[in-house]
Amino acid sequence: MMNKKLLALTLSGALAVSMLAGCGGSSNGGDTSTSTDTKADTTEASGAEGSVYYLNFKPEQDQQWQDLAKAYTDETGVPVTVVTAASGNYETTLMSEMGKSGAPTLFQVNGPVGLANWKDYCYDLAGSDIYGQLTSDNYALKEDDTVYGIAYVIESYGLIVNKTLLEKAGYTIDDIQSFADLKKVAEDITARSSELGFAAFTSAGMDGSSDWRFKTHLANLPIYFEYQTDGISSTDAIKGTYLDNYRDMWDLYINNSTCDPKELSAKTGDDSRNEFLAGDAVFFQNGSWEYANLTADGAYTDDDLAMIPIYIGAGDEANQGLCTGTENYWCVNNQADEADIQATLDFMNWCVTSELGTKTMADEMGFVIPFKGAQESKNLFVKQDAEYTAEGKTPVSWNFTTMPSEEWKNGVGQALTAYAADQTDANWAGVVSAFVDGWATEYQMANGQ
Repeated sequence: MMNKKLLALTLSGALAVSMLAGCGGSSNGGDTSTSTDTKADTTEASGAEGSVYYLNFKPEQDQQWQDLAKAYTDETGVPVTVVTAASGNYETTLMSEMGKSGAPTLFQVNGPVGLANWKDYCYDLAGSDIYGQLTSDNYALKEDDTVYGIAYVIESYGLIVNKTLLEKAGYTIDDIQSFADLKKVAEDITARSSELGFAAFTSAGMDGSSDWRFKTHLANLPIYFEYQTDGISSTDAIKGTYLDNYRDMWDLYINNSTCDPKELSAKTGDDSRNEFLAGDAVFFQNGSWEYANLTADGAYTDDDLAMIPIYIGAGDEANQGLCTGTENYWCVNNQADEADIQATLDFMNWCVTSELGTKTMADEMGFVIPFKGAQESKNLFVKQDAEYTAEGKTPVSWNFTTMPSEEWKNGVGQALTAYAADQTDANWAGVVSAFVDGWATEYQMANGQ
């Protein structure tokens, strides 16, 4: 039977659908090592005290989590089930699974806004071993002395560059230090695309497996610069100070890419990645989580690739770094049996302290983890983020965790798609309305105002 708290949450409509941004473009989620029923059977068969059910947010790391779960079970006898939600469907999946018996013992929220929906289900991690492993309290979701969640990965995103194609076009990454530079390079590539045999940008797909890159990750840039200008870290009413810059960047993407802008509504995340892998475009907006996909089977080497900041013509571009942060916080289900809670805490701690766990997260998943036992990642994009920071460049913080709702993001995405198909001032006014008016409306609804 559905827990009374969850039933009330469902009936009241207080649960926002997925505040999670969907990092990683894979859309092949949903693969599981075993069902929840099988999980219960193996618990009884093994005689182990407690078991773990992890509802994983990141489809692109599904296989690595399956392998790590099996290794932990082989070592300890404790059954660990990993179920991976399909890209863009995490919150809906979590809501469904939490209503079942044998609900997830380990799940994820994206930050303070996402936490608001699930706070009543979060075990206090203040006294846990894994909390003691954090390198900074900045990576914990805390209120007073209660620790509701713990960040397990720090990631970066920007413009991934095929340096070989860029050099074929007559440029290097040193030639791109601002939006003006990027615009000059991109439009020159477009002017010579028939001769060169490639485009400037991969398709800015706006289907559900890809649109998060623009309605969330690209939208973070105007929010970040507005927050910086106003000296704030969140707001109940975004002003849209930098939406002209947002338009300039969106125009650059959609008018200098592999496809006609009218086709974007049907283009997927896989389309964009495959175009980049095929050498059809120089630039590909995505994050450090894409590194394994781009280097698998020798597709590209580190010498072929780079990640540069997303310049939108705002702020101090000479000192701008990559967009770096997290929206990935582990939470433990306090409604689970005590034995399952302890088993989950033990599994989490093993993941971030054991040699196999930390090696898998660094090398196989490409994660930078904020724990004392972290191993250095071999991920090129992670290394480049560190290099930017060492040079004194300021990382662009992840502010999309302050976006008021998934509905707000969907409204922005729909308006962007409509504008791409017909690039009029009136249609851009629709984007501005979705961004500004939609923010105020959704914030008020989310906060019961």
